[in-house]
Amino acid sequence: MTTASGESRQYVTFSLGDELFGVEVTRAREILDLVPVTKVPQTPDYLLGVINLRGQVVPVIDLRIKMGLPQAEATRESCIIVMEVAVDGEVLTVGGLADSVREVLELRDDLIEPAPRLGTKLKTEFIAGMGKVDEQFLILLEIDRVFSSEELAVAQDAGESLCA
Repeated sequence: MTTASGESRQYVTFSLGDELFGVEVTRAREILDLVPVTKVPQTPDYLLGVINLRGQVVPVIDLRIKMGLPQAEATRESCIIVMEVAVDGEVLTVGGLADSVREVLELRDDLIEPAPRLGTKLKTEFIAGMGKVDEQFLILLEIDRVFSSEELAVAQDAGESLCA
């Protein structure tokens, strides 16, 4: 239970289409301009491929496809959010393609509503909560639940096979 003042957390906010999403700033390592992604054969649609980030192979996921939104052409504002995702006790580095990064926003816990039961295109287990920025809803992602261990294993194995 939070107090009236509520503790606050910082979120990196980004857009996918008309929707605004957020991920805890502690999970986002860096934001990259769109760089060429090496396609990996025989991988799921949402896995765009891999990038080399200072010698580390990082799988890049199309967050639009992963969230059930239609794929879109990249723009000047498109970027890759490099995140740390915990899966089965292991921390993996994954890049997520977003339409644009908005800002780092501080939200008090007492202003975050639980995930809605109906009326969203996302699987609700992905959603940590809902906030509001100006008059727009902010969907706060539970980033560890966005990717299953099997999906990340596919992405990780694909990247490692390219470097072998």
